[in-house]
Amino acid sequence: MRAEIIARLHQLEKEEQVTILYACESGSRAWGFESKDSDYDVRFIYVSARSWYLRVDSDLTRDVLERPINDLLDISGWDLKKALKLLYKSNPALLEWLSSPTVYRADKAFVAALKSRLPEYYSPRACFYHYAHMAQGNFRQYLQGSTVRIKKYFYVLRPILAMQWIERGMGRVPMEFETLVDRLVDDVELKVEIQTLLAEKRAGFEQDYLPRRAVISRFIEAELQRLNAQAAGQERVVVNYDSLNSLFLEVLDKQ
Repeated sequence: MRAEIIARLHQLEKEEQVTILYACESGSRAWGFESKDSDYDVRFIYVSARSWYLRVDSDLTRDVLERPINDLLDISGWDLKKALKLLYKSNPALLEWLSSPTVYRADKAFVAALKSRLPEYYSPRACFYHYAHMAQGNFRQYLQGSTVRIKKYFYVLRPILAMQWIERGMGRVPMEFETLVDRLVDDVELKVEIQTLLAEKRAGFEQDYLPRRAVISRFIEAELQRLNAQAAGQERVVVNYDSLNSLFLEVLDKQ
């Protein structure tokens, strides 16, 4: 599958006349709670030729490339300028891409330069609000019945643990779900319940349902109430675009 993904990325580069600077796995396979039939969520950062950005007739509104989603592959990526603007906003999705355990393509110099700028632009507050919105939305929509779609438990558990990570001042949130559980969950009964649920998720299918898990549901409800009343983490010191502008020009000079 890795070979097929790399081939698809190469084909996309040729068709769109772009250079992919970084490509990784996102979603459940990167988080570590994939099912037997989970698809591959491939995400990438790309750059067009320098002349494309400088032409009068360039479509500068085009900043996303996607390929039709099928049962196995979901491939999409952001233009370099869009990615850098999102880094300025401390976009959690981008931060997660850069810590993905599965990397399909990486321009080493670019990735090193981008990661070196993360401390400057990382905002605990922005990330906290992102994960809070994700947890609350999935909880309201999917976890209210007597039976629950198993994957939706993880779509609430992971952002809750991410909020705890930020609350404790532990830095940028790691991508792997099990790392969050190991570092944050001290209650033995809860940890066993989560590990059991994780094993069932990996052994099952995306559409599987199961009876509501009392221990996990109580934890979710209590933490959502508690975390919603917490401060959202420290705001970063105000920064400007200078460092990102210089990186943008460095990359373009190589095109």
